[in-house]
Amino acid sequence: MTVDREAMLAKVQQDRRRLLRVPVNLGGRLFCPTDQREADCTVLEMSPGTAHLECEIVPPPDTTVVVYIEGFGRFDAVVVRSLKNDEADGKFGVRFHCSALKRERVAEQLAHYVESGTLEDTNLRRHDRMNARGFASFTRVTGEIVNCEVLDLSLSGVSLGTPVRPQIGEIVLIGQVAGRVMRLHENGIGIEFITPPQDKTPSEQTVAPDALL
Repeated sequence: MTVDREAMLAKVQQDRRRLLRVPVNLGGRLFCPTDQREADCTVLEMSPGTAHLECEIVPPPDTTVVVYIEGFGRFDAVVVRSLKNDEADGKFGVRFHCSALKRERVAEQLAHYVESGTLEDTNLRRHDRMNARGFASFTRVTGEIVNCEVLDLSLSGVSLGTPVRPQIGEIVLIGQVAGRVMRLHENGIGIEFITPPQDKTPSEQTVAPDALL
């Protein structure tokens, strides 16, 4: 049997990318949903399934956290045990909870980072964001209606300017669209849509600002 050498090499390169662990220096944000703590962090090393962080907050092992990594987006993760001397320096590891498709996408992004030494936000964002400033409101599970400002918008989520701070994970209704609160920032909250507009193919889908009113 003749083995296709090019196909074999391509598979080896793909497997290497999938397991790639890369030294990086990326900004990020760590959220601990259990106690509502959050802090800036630095990502020191990253692979498609793990990251090594430095942060003023060092959660105990097995703690569920949410990590936002510059250029790569949001990850649900769990804290893994780190060396005591690392913990003293505010360093620890996390293991991502993500699909095989997302791990493959991260592997491609890391390969690009290794090859070019840069992050290209337009290529790495899951969905392009657009400036869509305007006033809107969202409804909480309690029935409370909160006036807010749309700061930016994409197919997957929206950033809202508001002094109200719902808990991370709370489901809200923004106009015709349901979403989950995924992060808190200095100007308000970030929401990930869980009921994107239907009736269009994925390539045609957009979220019109009017849908949030």
